[in-house]
Amino acid sequence: MAAAVLLSESVLGWSIFALVLLAILAFCWVYIRKYQSRQESEVISTITAICALAIALITSALLPVDIFLVSYMKYQNGTYKEWAASNVTRQQIEDTVLYGYYTLYSIILFCVFLWIPFVYFYYEEKDDDNVNKCSQVKNALKYTVGFIIVCAALLLIGAFVPLDAPANQNSTQWEKVQYLFEELGSSHGLAALSFSISSLTLIGMLAVITYTAYGMSVLPLNLIKGTRNVVYERLENTEDIEEVEHQIEKIKSKCTDGRPLSSRDRKSLHQLESKLQVLQRRERHLEVAEKTCCTKVCGALRPFKIVFGLFFILVAFLFTIALFISNLDKALHSAGINSGFIIFGTNLTNPLNELLLALQPVFPLDYVLITVITMYFVFTSMAGIRNMGIWFFWIRLYKIRPGRTRPQALLFLCMILLLIVLHTSYMIYSLAPQYVMYGSQKYLLQSKMPTLGAPQGNSTTDMTKTCDAEAPEDQCTITRTYLFLHKFWFFSTIYYFGNWAFIAVFLVGLVVSCCKGKKSVIEGEVEDDDSDISDDEFMHA
Repeated sequence: MAAAVLLSESVLGWSIFALVLLAILAFCWVYIRKYQSRQESEVISTITAICALAIALITSALLPVDIFLVSYMKYQNGTYKEWAASNVTRQQIEDTVLYGYYTLYSIILFCVFLWIPFVYFYYEEKDDDNVNKCSQVKNALKYTVGFIIVCAALLLIGAFVPLDAPANQNSTQWEKVQYLFEELGSSHGLAALSFSISSLTLIGMLAVITYTAYGMSVLPLNLIKGTRNVVYERLENTEDIEEVEHQIEKIKSKCTDGRPLSSRDRKSLHQLESKLQVLQRRERHLEVAEKTCCTKVCGALRPFKIVFGLFFILVAFLFTIALFISNLDKALHSAGINSGFIIFGTNLTNPLNELLLALQPVFPLDYVLITVITMYFVFTSMAGIRNMGIWFFWIRLYKIRPGRTRPQALLFLCMILLLIVLHTSYMIYSLAPQYVMYGSQKYLLQSKMPTLGAPQGNSTTDMTKTCDAEAPEDQCTITRTYLFLHKFWFFSTIYYFGNWAFIAVFLVGLVVSCCKGKKSVIEGEVEDDDSDISDDEFMHA
């Protein structure tokens, strides 16, 4: 009977996960197809981008399953269910989730350090003339070897760095080496994989601070403010064209008698002609936008955009407040910087944490909310990337535009989104630490109550308490997600300060977004460095 109940509980959790997996694959396919270039689309780069983004989202979708399984081991009164009474059974369930994380995280390492770099460099070599397929593959592999070496170094460092110091500080060098190998053998590769994934999550944190924090402000405010009126924008553009043409004619009139133009005039003429080309291309795009039905439909949906914008900005404030409360709680009540700001119990009321704990017993409501949070981070990150582009320090590498994103830019985009989604697991922990660590588990705590009729003057009663770090080890099961996130304390410390930076960047981005005016109805479609050929191809596609 217990085995049948265990099977039904596990099937329920994994069935929801399978449905979410199918939805993720469909979403990734539509999303990548929307942004890939219509002229330069490549099958391999498209498949790579779809798979990489899907793997990241599937990994984040495993988090609610992990929490569901540990939560459903216990009743709300704090006692274990019949099928979970055995420690061996609980260990089997935990191992199932652990193997799932092993598989998905290993695939992520394969994507980040081998697959995506190889495909990226393959298409970089393809841009060169007179390069055959064999040379493309050889050169791509040559550059990819560097990524493989970095991956191997991270795995070795993670495997051989012990989590605890040897008990005997006066041990010999040989005993210390033996201790290192014992640590490696006891972890079964968990530490190596955790260190590598935490290193990638650290890069993802930088992307979250750069793109997601800004996108959380720019996305809702753009929806609220809307776009400029296409008729007035086209009128202004026509006036600008006339003004530039007048300036060009004025400069050219200086050489009507055959005299050559000065170097200063030639430079000004070249700049004006380039500006005129951009304005003329804008005119063509605005003309198409004025006639298209999409512009009219967007105008009719304006009230709904305002409602969604207000909703998104409220969600952004909710996340920021929850993150601030969580960080403040760690600053006031944690074990300190050397422990990674690990907090023993929740001391300040966190609204998002309380909401997830309330929804968790009614599965899959918390699953839906976690999915919404993850997709919110994806969409806000995408908004930040679209508005900023992909930069390397002060150099803009690629622009991300619907229907015009090159294969290399698409791979870069998915690499960034993969790292952002990877960091989302820690962000959700920061937003709702109690929920991520224990779910809705409770345990029985014996307490002595004074009683007048009792011989000893008191009696023992059982009271139910929410699981926290002070709970007995055999009474509360920690999620596998938490163990991955907190295997190394120094990463947790960096993430803690990264959360403060995230809050600061969000507030600065909010001020910047408020000061900006309405965006153009053809925002991002026309750039100074776009070629006329690519522009004409886009117009007739």
